[in-house]
Amino acid sequence: MILSGKEIKKRLGTDIIIEPFNEAQLNPNSYNLRLSSELLVYDEAVLDMRRPNNFHRMEIPGEGLVLQPARLYLGRTLEQTATYGFVPMLEGRSSVGRLGLHVHVTAGFGDVGFCGFWTLEIHCVSPVKIYPGVEICQIFYHTLLGEYDDYDSGKYQKNTGVQPSLLYKDFQNGVLPLQSEKF
Repeated sequence: MILSGKEIKKRLGTDIIIEPFNEAQLNPNSYNLRLSSELLVYDEAVLDMRRPNNFHRMEIPGEGLVLQPARLYLGRTLEQTATYGFVPMLEGRSSVGRLGLHVHVTAGFGDVGFCGFWTLEIHCVSPVKIYPGVEICQIFYHTLLGEYDDYDSGKYQKNTGVQPSLLYKDFQNGVLPLQSEKF
């Protein structure tokens, strides 16, 4: 089941943390999160899963920034969230999607116990101008059945800003093979 907006509000400060919280961003069954002014853009044409990839940070000016197709932009939410006892999910807003802007195509499934800012994988179908502070996506909460362990990853938990992929750490820690293996 998905929590209603009223239930989200009722659980604020206990099972659900949204900081800062603005009641105007509360929907019937979700909460709109805003885009910060910080973006991260990879500098390399080919990204390698096994190593850190070079990137640069950029700011979205108040007058907006035009995003280009065939480019990946990593953004983050202005709001920091924490969720206990529920599974947080993130989706782009339909009004944003209707402009051809894909906000969180992958990795919208959060983990129970996650605490931090949401990194957004942003790309567009055609050039589109974005602005800092726009309500770009929405978070909603699923109930959880059965016993669980809170999310406890050294990669993304309690982050403070936009984060590039840290998948290379799985190779370094032996979670993924360093050598080619036949599967």
